[in-house]
Amino acid sequence: MTTALDSPPAARARHAAAAVVAGAAVALVLLAPDLLGEHGRLAAVLVLQALLVAGWVAATAPAGAAGVAVVGAAAAVGADLAVDLLAGDADRPGPGLLLAVAGPALIVAVLHQMLRRPPRTDVVGSLGSVALLVTAVCALALLLLPDVAGDDGEVAAAPLLTAGAALVVAHLADAVLPRPAVAPGADRGVTGLLLAVATGVVVTLVAGGTGGTADVVGGVATGLVLGLVAGLAGTAASFAVGGAGERRRGAAVAGVAVEAVLPLAVCAPVLLALAAV
Repeated sequence: MTTALDSPPAARARHAAAAVVAGAAVALVLLAPDLLGEHGRLAAVLVLQALLVAGWVAATAPAGAAGVAVVGAAAAVGADLAVDLLAGDADRPGPGLLLAVAGPALIVAVLHQMLRRPPRTDVVGSLGSVALLVTAVCALALLLLPDVAGDDGEVAAAPLLTAGAALVVAHLADAVLPRPAVAPGADRGVTGLLLAVATGVVVTLVAGGTGGTADVVGGVATGLVLGLVAGLAGTAASFAVGGAGERRRGAAVAGVAVEAVLPLAVCAPVLLALAAV
């Protein structure tokens, strides 16, 4: 039986809302240093991590949800502190620093399963939920590293802007034309994925200006990578919370937060790799 939440209008509204939230999230990260000062980006990333933790737990309702939320929140704070506060200005930390947070967090996740009251239902699913959430919040902490989100004061040329624009366009395209679907029964379309890639290329070229042939080729390659990753990550996030609307309206609303923020976490390691090139 098809419910109101499963109807095409509801799917269109969900994608439109996800596009707005994703755009706002990217703007928050890019503009926070100018608006809030030295620790503005730290505050912005904390907001995104909190939104992701709350949205993920509410949308997916994993077994032992309270513990999943606590482990995810603790990992987020630990990752941000490790990157932003424990690193000296002279020595830039590498992404390996986050393993000091992710490793213990996963051990705590196992202890959480051991301490749950019997019968311990869906242990594997709950552990998987924690693992994904810890990985995602740690990946968001990468946005605090120099040059990953973009240099302060150069919002137009920030690689994160390219990924965010691709994600927004993909959601808007799926709100209008989610056909042909990327998979049977999905409300994400091939059109949105292709437009995400095209948006990545266009935004990168416009932000980079009209340089030589090497700059154009590099811009096209960067745009292709960011657009494709953003489009695929957005599609994966939609599949991850695809059943949220079948349970309750609050879960569907929380799913919007996941669809907007989780793809940015997936894009963060790619931004780091591009910044190191």
